[in-house]
Amino acid sequence: MSVTGPIAATAAEERPSQHQSFLAYHGFRYLKLAGLVSLIGIVIYVIDAPYGSRYGGTWAGYTLGTVGALLILWLTWFGYRKRTYTVNTGDLAARLSAHVYLGGVALIVVATLHTGFHFGWNIHTLAYALMCIVIASGIFGVVTYSRYPRLMTENRHSMTMLEMLGRIATLNEELLRIGVTSRLDDRTAALIRDAVESTEIGGSFWRQLSGRYPHCATARALTETERMTVGTAPEMQATMRQVRVLLNQKAALLAQARRDVSYKAIIDVWLYVHVPLSFALLATLLAHVVSVFFLW
Repeated sequence: MSVTGPIAATAAEERPSQHQSFLAYHGFRYLKLAGLVSLIGIVIYVIDAPYGSRYGGTWAGYTLGTVGALLILWLTWFGYRKRTYTVNTGDLAARLSAHVYLGGVALIVVATLHTGFHFGWNIHTLAYALMCIVIASGIFGVVTYSRYPRLMTENRHSMTMLEMLGRIATLNEELLRIGVTSRLDDRTAALIRDAVESTEIGGSFWRQLSGRYPHCATARALTETERMTVGTAPEMQATMRQVRVLLNQKAALLAQARRDVSYKAIIDVWLYVHVPLSFALLATLLAHVVSVFFLW
């Protein structure tokens, strides 16, 4: 049996059990904090009375910009640090809740007020645009982490990926035994052999993400053996039924394992956007600060 794709990582990686509670952590503590920070930012913006229009170079603009920059740095640091949390899931839930609300609510309000609603084709607007994209990808990540870990748990039926693979291997051995010991015709024997030798789980990233395997040898063998049963000699009917039962069981396990891989890929896909954009945001933020304090 050949199994493709990063299955070991799927089997080994476990998600925090608090994936559904972090949004409401301690009575929405960090949503309230984010609301308070946003309100203070609005008050600072309103009471500022510069000559001309409001912009990022006033005392209020610098204050809001500093708070926004610190939030970005803390949120990026959290993204790195959360990888090391392995025991205290309560601490992880608290930090994740803070990450979501301070990044998705407070940061967008503070940074927008910092701009004074002045936008143009420059590094400053690029930093703001990247921040908005990072926040949007983070919202997608929140939705993903709130939904798919639960679906993975329901799909597994208390089995790990290694247990699924073990059962598939057992079914393959039983199919091979029947193919060798029974007097099956060459066509049926070839279908069984292909089903055993071409067990596909994983594969390319797009295959994992879609969960679709249009050339699945097991599905083809199941369809063909069901069709070939009609007209089979009476003494072979019991053997063909046994083959179909085994193929049905294997097809169900394959579907279960492929869904697990697909859910895992969906959980991970946003990281391929969120993480690089976060580093791009840090780079443009640095360029923004340097241009303001050293080039203007």
